[in-house]
Amino acid sequence: MIVFKNIKEIVSLSGVAKKLGKNISSADLDIIENGCIVENNGKIVWIGSFDELPNRFKKCKTISLKQKTILPSFVECHTHTVFAGNRSTEFELRQQGVSYQEIAKRGGGIKYTVEETRKATEASLKRLAQNSAKDFLRQGVTTLEIKSGYGLDFKNEVKILKTAKSLKGPDIITTYLGPHAVPKEHKNADEYIKTIIADLPKIKNYAKRVDIFVEGGYFSIEQAKMYFKAANALGFQIVVHADQMSRTGASVLAAELGALSCDHVIHITDDDIQSLAVSTVTAVLLPTSDQYLQIPYPKARKLLNAGVRVALATDYNPGTSPTRDVSYVGVLARVEMKMLLHEVIAAYTYNAACALGLESKVGSLEVGKHANFVVVENYQDLFYQVGWSPVEQVYKNGKRMKL
Repeated sequence: MIVFKNIKEIVSLSGVAKKLGKNISSADLDIIENGCIVENNGKIVWIGSFDELPNRFKKCKTISLKQKTILPSFVECHTHTVFAGNRSTEFELRQQGVSYQEIAKRGGGIKYTVEETRKATEASLKRLAQNSAKDFLRQGVTTLEIKSGYGLDFKNEVKILKTAKSLKGPDIITTYLGPHAVPKEHKNADEYIKTIIADLPKIKNYAKRVDIFVEGGYFSIEQAKMYFKAANALGFQIVVHADQMSRTGASVLAAELGALSCDHVIHITDDDIQSLAVSTVTAVLLPTSDQYLQIPYPKARKLLNAGVRVALATDYNPGTSPTRDVSYVGVLARVEMKMLLHEVIAAYTYNAACALGLESKVGSLEVGKHANFVVVENYQDLFYQVGWSPVEQVYKNGKRMKL
């Protein structure tokens, strides 16, 4: 049992958790001054002001955090971290006015990454992905979601998921994204979706979540319904790439089916927003992807004001969001989407945990949850500078991580 003391402020987010991440205010950060946390077996058993520390803990081993501030460590809830190949040439093509869809028709985009990832060995994929995982950890991410989707056949999708699960540092949450694009060996999406559904029972050994890219030229709402029906029957959690390039209705489908999250949500109507507001789904916004693609940003203020739970993530991938900069995501959220600091903090902690179904374990500092936290000088320095993180130390399950 360890007592963490000499904490200037604990930004606990217990108020955010009580409101389930919706309609929050800065007061919901629930800041504890002169704070103290007692950890046992990786979990928080007491939290409060040091002056109120119960006598039963006063002889425990102590760690001084030297008047620093702590807050929950970050949850990165949408990435495509395991891949091979470089798509920097596509960036230049987009600068010349070539659309994402046109690049895909020319054999670029997802299909190019699929070719490179299929050729790569598991060892080479792991080497590349491990560097990325360490980079996320250095920025305070102790829970990292990683999707497949660059294999597009059972063998290579499993290769990606196994690689993801083998990574060290953050806790890894794997998501099966077999329906990311239609591979060249299949005639059309209808044929491919049937193959994917047949593979789902075997996928359960490698992921408990499934995702689909619903978009013109990729997969339709009808195909998503077939896929999710099969996935639900097998007990998978469901999430969806929704309404990124055009309005498909996938966000509303996510709300109707009780999905954990709908991600991107750019082309949505006021009625769609209301559907999300009264649902349990988390809207995951990915502003670095929107900037790279030079498309509109999501209507974050409308979503927040309507009572939608909003999370943020990097969408780290080789083509449309080749960045792992957590701070940059938060800066874009504040500057371009007019989110306030407390909303960004909640979006990268408790709300992101909700997007992964982990809110009972991580995302806020409360009794019974994992002792996952970051140490900073001042929490108001978060999501302020690009290319620099104020995170000085990272703890996972009460243990200081090597950065």
